[in-house]
Amino acid sequence: MHSVVPEAERLLDKEFPVLDHGFVRLIDYMGSDDRIVQSARVSYGEGTKTYRQDKGLINYLLRNDHTSPFEQVVFTFHLKMPIFVARQWVRHRTGRMNEISGRYSVMKDECYIPDTDHIALQSEDNKQGRKNEPVDYKTAVKVQEMLEAEHKAIFETYHELLDMGIAREISRIDLPLSLYTEFYWQMDLHNLFHFLALRLDAHAQYEIREYAKRIFEMVKIVCPIAAEAFENHKLNGVSLSGSEKEAVRKIIAGEENPLYGREKEIFLSKLN
Repeated sequence: MHSVVPEAERLLDKEFPVLDHGFVRLIDYMGSDDRIVQSARVSYGEGTKTYRQDKGLINYLLRNDHTSPFEQVVFTFHLKMPIFVARQWVRHRTGRMNEISGRYSVMKDECYIPDTDHIALQSEDNKQGRKNEPVDYKTAVKVQEMLEAEHKAIFETYHELLDMGIAREISRIDLPLSLYTEFYWQMDLHNLFHFLALRLDAHAQYEIREYAKRIFEMVKIVCPIAAEAFENHKLNGVSLSGSEKEAVRKIIAGEENPLYGREKEIFLSKLN
């Protein structure tokens, strides 16, 4: 049975802005919660179970990592984002992607400039991230001005090379990682949930989190039961190691937490 979600149909091909020049568009979807249920109950016909039973089944499947029924649901997005975000994106190799090429197209003069609230110093305890607090406003504005000046100079060179007749594949080589790129991206729901679990995490870079938030909003509309189950069991759930389970048992019994050092810090962060 072909799945049609009226609320999702109204989303198709609409641009939802992200960052200063980016967007997310839902191009197409195949399947919804009903497809997950049909796939899991392949020997049953439509309408043999109630909504409550379907919801229970989806929650059971997700909680116990029975992933194949979720692979029956597929999303296709049109995404526009800075290249440095796209390079994090393609690490998720289970997606299918087709990107604009600077060899064939003249790239738009669009680069990402972070707003003042998201310009921060390097974190002292996170080698790959920034501090949670932004720099002072004056410093942030200076950073924006420096980036804008650099972008202006780079694009002047880019267009001068093109005007000289230099090949596009050569003219583009000095364009910055902040340049916006566009691509179509298709992924099944199981792998999309894995992507979202990583990119909605507080440790993910702010810019990619903003895209993940927008995509998850769309997933909630197409597959509301599955999205709720994912949020409950995976996004807000906790996975404990054997030693952490033992620590929970001892704490409940009124005994001292046996964990210490970094292991204790990780354990406590899971519970917060």
